[in-house]
Amino acid sequence: MPVYVVNAYDINDPDTFKQYPPQVAQLLPKYGGKVLAMDTAPKALEGKPRTMNAIIEFPSEEAVMGFYNDPEYQAFIHLRHDSTSNTTMLMLRAFEKK
Repeated sequence: MPVYVVNAYDINDPDTFKQYPPQVAQLLPKYGGKVLAMDTAPKALEGKPRTMNAIIEFPSEEAVMGFYNDPEYQAFIHLRHDSTSNTTMLMLRAFEKK
């Protein structure tokens, strides 16, 4: 069953942050990750939206953890940490169809 990573955070330093997405995009295929949606100006149904919101599909929890713990990702994760705040990152399992 696929697993979805839902990210939401505020970008505080766009110049530093712009270095982050291209590196993520290069590494995602190694773990079967696919960006399903990404928006910097979402419409909120409730609450206050963040300035970056994304949904990424992975084939398994192991793939998510492999991506997150990959030394290559850990080498550039500071770009996101240094340029964003109010981060929420969730891993959600898909429903099993019956």
